[in-house]
Amino acid sequence: MTACKEKIFDDISFLESASAPAKMAALFDITQDNTGLVTITPNGEGTSTFSVYFGDGTNTPAIVEAGKSIQHKYAEGVYNVKLIGVGVTGKSTESTHQLTVSFKAPENVEVTTAIEPANPFKVKVSAKASYETLFKVYFGDVTNEVPQSFLEGETISHTYTSVGNFEMKVVALSGGKATTEVKKTINIVSPIVLPLDFETAGQIYKFSNFAGGEVTVVNNPQASGINTSSKVGKMVKYAGQTYGGSLITLGGSIDFSVNKVFSMKVFSPRVGAKVLLKVENASNGSLNFEKEVSTTKANTWEELTFDYSAINTANTYQNIVLIFDNGTNGDGSSNFTYLFDDIKLFSPVVISPINLPVTFDEANVNYTVTDFGNNSTIDGIDPTKAGNKVKITTKPSGAETWAGTTIGTPTGFSSAIKLTASNTKMSVRVYSPSVGIPIRLKIEDRNNPNISVETEVLTKSAKAWEELIFDFSKPVAGTNALNLANTYHKASLFFDFGTVGNGKVFYWDDVQIATVTETNNTLSIPLTFESTSLKYDFVNFDGGNASVISNPQVNGINTSGKVVKLIKNGGQPWGGAFLSLDNPIDFSSKKTFKMKVFTPKVGTKVLLKVENLTDGSVSFEQELSSTKANAWEELIFDYSLINTSKVYQKVVLIFDNGTKGDGSANFTYLFDDIILY
Repeated sequence: MTACKEKIFDDISFLESASAPAKMAALFDITQDNTGLVTITPNGEGTSTFSVYFGDGTNTPAIVEAGKSIQHKYAEGVYNVKLIGVGVTGKSTESTHQLTVSFKAPENVEVTTAIEPANPFKVKVSAKASYETLFKVYFGDVTNEVPQSFLEGETISHTYTSVGNFEMKVVALSGGKATTEVKKTINIVSPIVLPLDFETAGQIYKFSNFAGGEVTVVNNPQASGINTSSKVGKMVKYAGQTYGGSLITLGGSIDFSVNKVFSMKVFSPRVGAKVLLKVENASNGSLNFEKEVSTTKANTWEELTFDYSAINTANTYQNIVLIFDNGTNGDGSSNFTYLFDDIKLFSPVVISPINLPVTFDEANVNYTVTDFGNNSTIDGIDPTKAGNKVKITTKPSGAETWAGTTIGTPTGFSSAIKLTASNTKMSVRVYSPSVGIPIRLKIEDRNNPNISVETEVLTKSAKAWEELIFDFSKPVAGTNALNLANTYHKASLFFDFGTVGNGKVFYWDDVQIATVTETNNTLSIPLTFESTSLKYDFVNFDGGNASVISNPQVNGINTSGKVVKLIKNGGQPWGGAFLSLDNPIDFSSKKTFKMKVFTPKVGTKVLLKVENLTDGSVSFEQELSSTKANAWEELIFDYSLINTSKVYQKVVLIFDNGTKGDGSANFTYLFDDIILY
């Protein structure tokens, strides 16, 4: 009991800052029985009581608490009802509201409705009339609807939940039994959204024309080329202002969070017609962004793009504005008549340049090839494996003996071909029509064709895939020798070299630096896991379990026969496996690892670590994250900072370091081809 202490809450200083009542209003509801009985409901912000002066000569006002009503009988006439609202601090606010009491039916009823531009499902309603005291509105979208009441000078709104035609009824009331009704049909249509293709049946594409521009949606009069759709927009620019055009308001704000490039199909009467595409805020036109481009074709459809990458995404934009030939007065002729269609927002695909290895299966890689000597190469599908993309080269009848194909554009790869003293070989998978056909591979400096190396092999299989190994340390007689001090960017294939074309067809795929296999029966880098004589004795730790298996995912960049599967079971978050090599790893000249991985999810952490054979504190590691799920990818580990004065003989693999595994498919990984280069 002694610990209890009475607290007194008597600080009322906050009342000194309280505001006077605001937003005073009154709702008048007259009984429709010719008695003149009016129910007055005052309201206002911050008001505790109201003094209601009836305005009919009654001397004493009525005191009404906030949220309450008062009734009073009036004779026919117009009265000024005065309210004095008093707040908790005694501060007061006065307002006057006109009351019309009439026993005759309201006359001259005018109802105004408008669909809100930013929300095509929301309608606003206001009304005025003679002799009215109150309006009641039925929006017509529900059964047994309870009407909403409002006064002249007020605007109320309602949001429909579906599209369609709704009969709205507004009833004007006076003090008499007679009322006056006005009915209006409210047409609620689907919101107009991107992309704009003008094909939605029943959709009203309402354009707002300005300064001489006029847009209508018409049947496509030029259904050809890239645009055979049924409906298009037609802009005619008449005499008016040089900036004559039109705008359309969408049903919501345009989402620029990801996609920031517009495309639009245009049919122009001439080359060089300027096309301005602008977006604006629906209520504040000063918030806008625009881009203008020029047509490059006349009297034919073309697709124009508008780069909006610099748009301020903090603003909102609902209007799309179109102006053709901004700065020039139109004349309404065919020379100022334009068609447009398919306005859409997208994110341009970034096309990566071609580099080794070349698989033809990666998305968004420019796999262009360049034929010469009358060769013909097209995209194709592996005849033995559905879905595997390849190239098909035909050496047509009469093609030059030296007809060939450069992999990529005439400049070849974006990066130099990385041949080394220990690996001077490239490989190409080929599907040949017969055995013994000479196939030549040439590499060269794109800036100096005199710097080149050529080597050649004969096919050993007919109508079956084989991997051809091209060793540039053994060039074709009479051609240049390999010089590793030179830079080689281009690779060109010559099928049936030395023979005039006779229509032979070759499939080819997987151009890459050849995988170097073990030649001295020692377990060492590179690790391809293909040897039948070496033992890949992984030591598993803390839940990791690695084993060499037949490749269960022969696709993409890895079609080898054997890979390692690592399952991360329950144990420690760092569970993994390591392999002890027969000799220390040589980091004297090569300090970059690459490894192929197949992970179940994007963002899988992959840690590649090397350790001293007996002292685990002597180590170096790099961790990367996968960028693909359920597909092979090659990760590059930069070891340039490794201390080369130390000796490293263990290769350690940990997937998702920091997370406990559970042995499920979500913690099952594949890896292969650990190579130092």
